[in-house]
Amino acid sequence: MAGLNKVMLIGNAGKDAELRYTANGTAQAQFSLAVNSNRRSQSGEWEEQTEWFNIVLWREQAERVSQYITKGKQLYVEGRLQTRSWDDDQGQRHYRTEVIANTIQLLGSRGDNQGGGGGGGGWEDGSASFSGQSRRGGGFGGQREPVEPDDLPFE
Repeated sequence: MAGLNKVMLIGNAGKDAELRYTANGTAQAQFSLAVNSNRRSQSGEWEEQTEWFNIVLWREQAERVSQYITKGKQLYVEGRLQTRSWDDDQGQRHYRTEVIANTIQLLGSRGDNQGGGGGGGGWEDGSASFSGQSRRGGGFGGQREPVEPDDLPFE
């Protein structure tokens, strides 16, 4: 039987994306994403619960998108889960689960601090989509072409 490893999240960037390069020159960007939900406590009061996710982007997508992901921006992220482990200097094993993103969509509208802005500009429909897939693969659910930085209406 085939398996499925797919994650779809909507949340706010917890920090600006950090762009780094591996020893062999491969670009990697990382940031955290906060996803909020509401639930009733045992006392019957509504309380907000925040789940944090570590998001990782690779190669050209990391270079293109990292400059637009800033703290507080609302994002749609689609990708797969990956857990890696390592041993520290004391021999303690550590684990980190990450979302390896293949599609990022900036949400929000023009004039909204949640996204779509930057440099005084914005997107016509209030969003922009970046995909790690080829242009044929589409950005958001295969319905939208990925946006290249040169196509954006601001510098």
